[in-house]
Amino acid sequence: MDARSKPKYLTVRRPRIVIVGAGFAGLSAAQALRDAAADILVIDRHNHHLFQPLLYQVATASLSPADIAQPIRSILKDQANARVLLAEVTGIDTAAKAVLLVDSSSIAYDYLLVATGARHSYFGNDDWAEHAPGIKSLDDATRVRANILLAFERAEFAREAYRRAALLTFVVIGGGPTGVELTGAIAELARKSITSDFRSISARVARIILIEAGPRLLPSMPEALSDEAEKSLRSLGVEIRLNQPVTDIKAGSIMLGRHTIRAETIVWAAGVRGSAAADWLGGPSDRAGRVAVNADFSIPGQGEIYVAGDTAAYRQENGCPLPGIAPAAKQAGAYIGAHMKARIEGKPTPKAFAYRNFGNLATIGRSKAVADFGWIKLKGLPAWLVWSIAHIYFLIGFRNRLSVAVSWIWSYVTDQRGARLITGRDCETSISMRRASQC
Repeated sequence: MDARSKPKYLTVRRPRIVIVGAGFAGLSAAQALRDAAADILVIDRHNHHLFQPLLYQVATASLSPADIAQPIRSILKDQANARVLLAEVTGIDTAAKAVLLVDSSSIAYDYLLVATGARHSYFGNDDWAEHAPGIKSLDDATRVRANILLAFERAEFAREAYRRAALLTFVVIGGGPTGVELTGAIAELARKSITSDFRSISARVARIILIEAGPRLLPSMPEALSDEAEKSLRSLGVEIRLNQPVTDIKAGSIMLGRHTIRAETIVWAAGVRGSAAADWLGGPSDRAGRVAVNADFSIPGQGEIYVAGDTAAYRQENGCPLPGIAPAAKQAGAYIGAHMKARIEGKPTPKAFAYRNFGNLATIGRSKAVADFGWIKLKGLPAWLVWSIAHIYFLIGFRNRLSVAVSWIWSYVTDQRGARLITGRDCETSISMRRASQC
């Protein structure tokens, strides 16, 4: 038999699934595809998965960044069909079916999941971001932590009373879960955990203000729990301004109508908008910049492209939007993974996605929280225990769960914060600039 008559063997290329974003939705989809006959590539500009619901605790020195982050490669190390690429995506060429990277290279895909999360929305006032940072990343959280801790350090030796008052005024904008939880944590830090370490600062001099443009806090929860949250915050000495939209933010001050509040530390928790995915895909999006999707999370006219998490404008069968919380993103990601796997294997796709609502929770400091499970509503210590258990459960990795549990127990018993470090080049620059301004 000569070479020309030898049998030829064809190599069948496995479908390539590209997942952009290693958040809750992206990782859940990748893990749901564990047994799929496909090659999975997870792309993220960070090398870690971040548990965003606890970012505010990094910002208020309750937890260290490593407590709420896990390397993506570590999470997927036992999944043979998955690889991880550390890169920044700049666009998507839907005609060529390729993901475009910042270094001008591209990655081809057969199926694509875009789960790039959300960014802060300043409602057309993007210049406010410089003076009122939000918290969406570890860098954001450590920056806010530095601002808070620096304010106390500078107030210790401030000569003028007005200067010290501004330094010890902390403003949080937004009365949703993030704003409420962040405000409670700042209040406990200022009233209990830190002032005893200083000689010229007392717990009474710190001023914490929570601003909400709407008529009540936690608008997604029943009014009784909103009232309970407000009561708990007031018991911590928080000033609450309802029905007062922000009209301007500048360095060291915020305006409510014509009223100016002098504050050196201002944190934004009032709104989010979708990532740049809508621009990449060129399809319809809602006012918040989230991509319109079909019932199976694919985008109209591009059935091989799925969008999930805070990037997607998904409407449930009852017409309500899918909430932008971790359980919803995890469920959506798992559904998309199963949907892709069925298509690859030529099997019937899963029945329509149905979100299982496990309830809404928000903590307002140590042993204070509110929880709405529909059939039962909790407040105080029982709600706080449920909140703590739920958040530890959703953390990825045994080390993270153990570390967070130990940190919380330590804080509960001692009233101390274990991550009060001021680090980073931005912080050094901030210190130098502020010293110069005081000369």
